[in-house]
Amino acid sequence: MVEIVWVFVVKEAARGRFELAYGPGGAWSKLFARDPGFRGITLLRDTENPRRYLLIELWETAAQRAQALAERRAGHADLAAALSDWTESQTEVGVFRVLAEATVRPPGRAGRRDRRMGCE
Repeated sequence: MVEIVWVFVVKEAARGRFELAYGPGGAWSKLFARDPGFRGITLLRDTENPRRYLLIELWETAAQRAQALAERRAGHADLAAALSDWTESQTEVGVFRVLAEATVRPPGRAGRRDRRMGCE
């Protein structure tokens, strides 16, 4: 699994439209929804700067993403151009591979180590 990470700074007036278009089920993910290897999108908004977003594309392999981009070049270019009017900047940070997944404990279930250290 690879994750492609983008950073966007969005114009204030376009935040709602951006979130709808780039969020799960939006125009961006619909473009690739039927492509082999596409697993979805995660959209994160910065808590201190609500105009800054991280977009994470999930793909089985980088090769499948490259193939999908090549096959959908025209649709991708049209969509990117339309949505670029909403942003002040967009940067592809890079392609990342998950090395380890975090374990999230349910609230109120501190681990043994946490209790020993006085963390509940």
